[in-house]
Amino acid sequence: MQFKENVQVAVLGLIDHKFRSFLTMLGIIFGTASVIAMVSIGNGAKEQAIAKYQDLGVGNVIVRDKDLSNEELAEARKNFSRGLSMDDAATIREVVPGVVMVAPQAEEKMTAYYGDRSSKGTVIGVTPEVTDILNYSAEKGLFINQDHCDRTLRVCVLGATVARDLFRYEDPLKQQVKLGDQWFEVVGVMQSKALFTETVGELAARDLNSDIYIPLSTFTQRIPRSNNLGSELRQVTVKLQSSSILLPSAALIRNIVNRHHFNNDDFSVIVPYELMKQEERESRIYNLLLASIAAISLLVGGIGIMNIMLASVLERTSEIGIRRAIGGRKADIMGQFVTEAIAISITGGIIGVLLGISFSLGISWFTDVHTSLTLYSVFLAFGFSVLVGITFGYLPAKQAANLNPIDSIRHE
Repeated sequence: MQFKENVQVAVLGLIDHKFRSFLTMLGIIFGTASVIAMVSIGNGAKEQAIAKYQDLGVGNVIVRDKDLSNEELAEARKNFSRGLSMDDAATIREVVPGVVMVAPQAEEKMTAYYGDRSSKGTVIGVTPEVTDILNYSAEKGLFINQDHCDRTLRVCVLGATVARDLFRYEDPLKQQVKLGDQWFEVVGVMQSKALFTETVGELAARDLNSDIYIPLSTFTQRIPRSNNLGSELRQVTVKLQSSSILLPSAALIRNIVNRHHFNNDDFSVIVPYELMKQEERESRIYNLLLASIAAISLLVGGIGIMNIMLASVLERTSEIGIRRAIGGRKADIMGQFVTEAIAISITGGIIGVLLGISFSLGISWFTDVHTSLTLYSVFLAFGFSVLVGITFGYLPAKQAANLNPIDSIRHE
């Protein structure tokens, strides 16, 4: 039989046995949809991870003051450590080769007030360099600039969550918010940032959307420390010329700060680039695991196709015998049954692709899970479904082709 006739017979077989064909396709449909949905979830997680570390700057080294108990702080101060300070930042800028910029920042957890509304957050004193070092930009208004720092102005830039909590549908710009006993004018609102829900050293569980940025000079003069033993700075972010010198520079920075702190373990050095690469490797393994689990559904669907095709061979034994008797070759019989199996898998694959795309979009729209649909995942799932049809359709087709024509005609 010609290929065109094989296709026509396969299509007519699907139409004549709609319900049976649909049940046979179910494994392929859900397997294909699962592969697409699982891969899109994995890609979404990977994109969020990359965005998260880009917010920290993948070409940066971060020196972070550690969270210590009062007893540990007292011990460190007794051992002559002043904690993270502007002197540390200045020394890093002068001594470490390849430093482009250094951005010190101070932090204090506070509650912001506007009218009868309040929002808990972290007040962060920054310098203008932070916009060039970190992936920070204001969605509305301005970020902290040099003029704000030089004049020690009481201005602030609100994180997305704080702005929403305090102002809801109002425009925050030029409004006055209260931080402690000080009033600050809102000059900007930040873009929404990725959350740090994983453990990343001293950045564990960090919500950047609850940050409130003010000039570092203003912070130093107007924001009191909650702990008199606390450090002058909470973080120093160092931007380097290239990622190739990140690790040796991080080691040098660690040695410099360690000497300044008289070997007290009251700081940590974080390299976002290394963390991002590690998370990318873990994401690839995670994606492979998800796709493998979903692919099992396709294999189950293939077994279903083989089962139905074997039943079809038994059901159409007489038809096979007649075709062989009037000159049909083994290749013609095999081609017919393989084509029918492929027709089932292709139809199921198309339905599965549409369902998988719907699942991916639905998950993203109706839940907090971010998904990223890619063309390669669609082609991967669909191609695998066709391969399953060919593989599991071959055995029944071979069995049909090897039937004895005379015995087949006599079969009832």
